[in-house]
Amino acid sequence: MRRLHRWSLLSLLPLVVQVTALPARADSLVLHTRSRVEASPGSGQLQQVAKLKEWDPNRTAVVVCDMWDHHWCQGASARVAEMAPRMNEVLKAVRRQGVLVIHCPSDTLKFYEGTPQRRLAQAAPKVASRNWAGLDRAREGALPIDDSDGGCDDLPRCQEGAPWTRQIETLQVEARDAITDSAEIYGLMEERGIDNVLILGVHLNMCVLGRPFGIRQLVRQGKNVVLVRDLTDTMYNSRKRPFVSHFAGTDLMIKHVERYWCPTITSVDLVGGEPFRFQADRRPNLVFLIGEDEYRTAETLPEFAQRELAPRGFRVEIIQDSPGDKGNFVGLIEALSKADGLLVSLRRRALPKAQLDAIRAHLEAGKPLIGIRTASHAFAPRDQEREEFVVKGGRAEWPRFDPEVLGGNYGGHHGSGVRTTLRPAPRAEDHPILSGVDVTPFSTPGTLYRVSPLAGSATPLLIGSVPGQPEEPVAWVHAYGPKQARVFYTSLGHPEDFAQSAFCRLLLNGIAWALNRASSPNEAQPTAGASR
Repeated sequence: MRRLHRWSLLSLLPLVVQVTALPARADSLVLHTRSRVEASPGSGQLQQVAKLKEWDPNRTAVVVCDMWDHHWCQGASARVAEMAPRMNEVLKAVRRQGVLVIHCPSDTLKFYEGTPQRRLAQAAPKVASRNWAGLDRAREGALPIDDSDGGCDDLPRCQEGAPWTRQIETLQVEARDAITDSAEIYGLMEERGIDNVLILGVHLNMCVLGRPFGIRQLVRQGKNVVLVRDLTDTMYNSRKRPFVSHFAGTDLMIKHVERYWCPTITSVDLVGGEPFRFQADRRPNLVFLIGEDEYRTAETLPEFAQRELAPRGFRVEIIQDSPGDKGNFVGLIEALSKADGLLVSLRRRALPKAQLDAIRAHLEAGKPLIGIRTASHAFAPRDQEREEFVVKGGRAEWPRFDPEVLGGNYGGHHGSGVRTTLRPAPRAEDHPILSGVDVTPFSTPGTLYRVSPLAGSATPLLIGSVPGQPEEPVAWVHAYGPKQARVFYTSLGHPEDFAQSAFCRLLLNGIAWALNRASSPNEAQPTAGASR
């Protein structure tokens, strides 16, 4: 229950991990929280922050928001029903530890009239009423999703109404629970000395934020609030801005809450196992491992993922060096345990052995890897004479990663100041990675890497040239290990490359090919990012 788990939802921004050591108590709630902060005031560059919190169960409540028996949107009703069994397990677990469970099925209190749970809330000390807390533009700006049409994702759109009569029966209401849909919860918490609140339920962009017992009001009343992010949902129509899948829209809302309102956890902290995931959420999990100081991929890769991968249904998790500890990628082992693919943008990093072992295990299981630019010397020390897997002081190096995994032969690069031009390699024009990649006008200021000769098992796709120097492969595919893990590598990746549609299409195709996901022939062309 107390193990670190991977951040399971879509994450497209740099990761900073700050774990505070806390004394473990058998009767405490240990929460691995995630939030987002600006790297520096006004920068607009966000970082994920992970903190370990320990809460006293007797000073903690769980608020269950609007888990109704029926919703006017059939899709919303189905998702509530699917999520409810996991949620019920959470409620049982926290009750055993002494946490107060407060059921808040708005507009259905007539059903519960006269029950002990309803009377418990009514008997609490009276407090000033709290109204719906709408969007606070001064604090949080606009929501990241357009829910102006009510958010129904069904076709045809469901007819709006209010069919709910009670909370969904799957969620058991026990003798010590309370039932309310108003500011009565503040009286309940006041008489019990409750400062900490876990909130779960639906819908995050509406009721979970706005109800009198929702996140905005709880935060304003000085409560320590944490959202259980895998036990929530949104009312979002994927045919509205920002035109991403329903589940990606929920991820964007979670990021919004983490930035402006409160941290989040997953239900793993409360019941173990794996985070809840809707069956219809079949997005592949892709881990971006970023640790280099030369080409700003900590900026360009998250932007690429947000622009190109999220709308196409990828779940992307960004993991970077820990602050002040280059080469230590906290959360990597957990992330790789469920990853469908790994993208590497590292430069000369020595990792804790267990982390590098996790990368090797990923590959040996036949799972794909994508490398860009400095990945050719991702784990290589300056001493190029070493050829074996090296462990020193608990840190591991893999000097042969390039020839063994990527199929390359990195030996430095040609001088700067000249642009590299590209052409398809012989007999490579029909490879799916080059589909839609027009390199005729393409050139890059990134220095041309010397990588020849490639391994005989590598297949070159693009060739680069600079005046007066031999041509060099700049993109190729390879296979690693007995299970033939798919590997795509390109030595491109200069910041200016991300501003060119040919490179964006190349990288998108390379990821899709490595994960064995054919691109739709009707898929829109990638859009080049702004040059920075």
